[in-house]
Amino acid sequence: MDRTLDPQLLVTQVLPQNDQHGARDLNVVALLQEFWEKKEKRKAIFPSESLVAYESVPSPDPPFVCYVTLPGGSCFGNFQCCTSRAEARRDAAKVALINSLYNELPNRRITQEFIMKSVQEAVASTSELMIVFQLLHWNGSLKALRDTKCSRQEVIAYYSQYSLDERMRSHMALDWIMKEEESPGIISQELQLALRELEESRKAGRELRFYKEKKEILSLALSHIYSDCITSPTHVDHLNFTLNGYH
Repeated sequence: MDRTLDPQLLVTQVLPQNDQHGARDLNVVALLQEFWEKKEKRKAIFPSESLVAYESVPSPDPPFVCYVTLPGGSCFGNFQCCTSRAEARRDAAKVALINSLYNELPNRRITQEFIMKSVQEAVASTSELMIVFQLLHWNGSLKALRDTKCSRQEVIAYYSQYSLDERMRSHMALDWIMKEEESPGIISQELQLALRELEESRKAGRELRFYKEKKEILSLALSHIYSDCITSPTHVDHLNFTLNGYH
């Protein structure tokens, strides 16, 4: 096996060591990219140029935060307090690489419990469709669909056609704008909760996609509410028109 991709060697190198210079010298950003390039090249699924995506949270001062999104939609962030953007990027890559390698380790026992746990982890952390359904449950859309007597198969078939993109986020933001009209202040409350969940999960090194999507949807809803163009109900009508296809 290529030693660059030897999981045991990589975990040993990537996990925090007493020698901070050694950890700093290891190019985890390049290793993460190479790991996924070689992994996905065997599957011939994803183009290498779009494998790993980084997103730095805008901030003039430390501590800095960086998120990394992997093929399939899993998202991780730096869990250490980072004084530079480059350090935050490396730390996020370290967390993502360790999680990527976890199921590659050959010394994990293959038991029934392990298989079930691995399947649950894979579904919860890498399936974009599962994230979509988590969000639909969170904003109450699944309950509304049940009330209309839609079958589970119909709902799955419908949402399988769409990716979790800006259009779907805008549609979910519209749901929250309408909730805000009924319960003023609910978006701010949910946003504070989402930010707290995102920070706690990031510092624990857990998968972040669900919490990050909640934050982005709620922030989008607030930006619409406080923008100058929202002065009448006609704006909601305009959003409904632009979101044609998701109703």
